[in-house]
Amino acid sequence: MWHSQLNGFKAYLQLERSLSENSVEAYLHDVEKLTQYLQYVKKEVGSDQLILADLQGFVKWVAELGMTARSQARMISGLRTFYKFLLLENISRTNPTELLELPKLGRKLPEVLSVEEINLIILKIDLSKPEGERNRTMLETLYSCGLRVSELINLKISDLHFKEGFISVVGKGNKERPG
Repeated sequence: MWHSQLNGFKAYLQLERSLSENSVEAYLHDVEKLTQYLQYVKKEVGSDQLILADLQGFVKWVAELGMTARSQARMISGLRTFYKFLLLENISRTNPTELLELPKLGRKLPEVLSVEEINLIILKIDLSKPEGERNRTMLETLYSCGLRVSELINLKISDLHFKEGFISVVGKGNKERPG
């Protein structure tokens, strides 16, 4: 039963939500981890029979396995999305994730390189090699436009607007933004 629901969930994430392949795999992994837990505690139930206590036991189990609070929160988010799908498809009449509490997360600022560190990296590029100029351009574009690596590698010539002095970037969730 879980197998057919996972197939439907995958199609939902790809077609309805237009998520990236990495996001789809992460959501599927979350549900598969839940099924591993159910096997571990020897509880053979369908997704429509789970209750809040089952999910609380699952969260406790992954915490004991050493999963960080941030990863637990992301996993709970994946399970919530799964249950929203089950409700949409009339597979389940309840959503046991509604009252599932997220672990407390501290706000963490991203680590960034200083201007000096970026300049040192750029100076280390061997410009005598054919790929040197390309690598320098890529690093300068990443840094100056604040791009993710995935955004950089997906840039097309048509995204470059030389006269206007900007690039169009398609980021997370297929949202376009100027760079």
